Amino acid sequence: MALQEEFKTQGDFLFTNRSYLPLIILVIGLAVFIHTKYYQIETQNILLFGYFEFVCLGMSLLGLLIRIITIGITPKNTSGRNTTEGQIAEELNVTGIYSTVRHPLYLGNFFMWLGVAMLTNNAWFTVSFILFYMIYYERIMYAEESFLREKFQDLYLNWAKNTPAFIPSFKNYNKAKYPFSFKKVLKKEKNGLAAVFLLFWLFNM
Repeated sequence: MALQEEFKTQGDFLFTNRSYLPLIILVIGLAVFIHTKYYQIETQNILLFGYFEFVCLGMSLLGLLIRIITIGITPKNTSGRNTTEGQIAEELNVTGIYSTVRHPLYLGNFFMWLGVAMLTNNAWFTVSFILFYMIYYERIMYAEESFLREKFQDLYLNWAKNTPAFIPSFKNYNKAKYPFSFKKVLKKEKNGLAAVFLLFWLFNM
């Protein structure tokens, strides 16, 4: 199998099973946290003094905010959090936050789980998480963009040419096509907000 097709196959598989990533991070993260805490492994948090947990919480809430901004302006019939049927897109999102970055939901996920990874107070685990996330979501983004490129063709290519994949750029920002929907956000992100605070509570038990 050519590397291009292999990336696509791996990405499709990871896309349909992407909801398992938080569970993997949670289990490993808790294990690392317990090991770090109870074996009194020293970490370099001197500059942050007693505010480190608030920095971690702020990181996770930033990720949640990015997700909220994205979901609030996303049209119907696009791939949701628990989609298992594969790629779904009746319309290409190119306005609002999608005019600054092509994968805002994955950017939001990154910050949400980076906050949790940092909470382990283990620098090696945090770095490992970042590397793992890059490899994991690189495949998913590749598969997703292959689908969008095939379906929307020139419309997708023109958008992708001027919009970065993961690091936002605001020079080509366009106002969102659809009004912000608080109802949609409450429906889809209430569990995410609860999960963030539940995880921080678990790490502080």
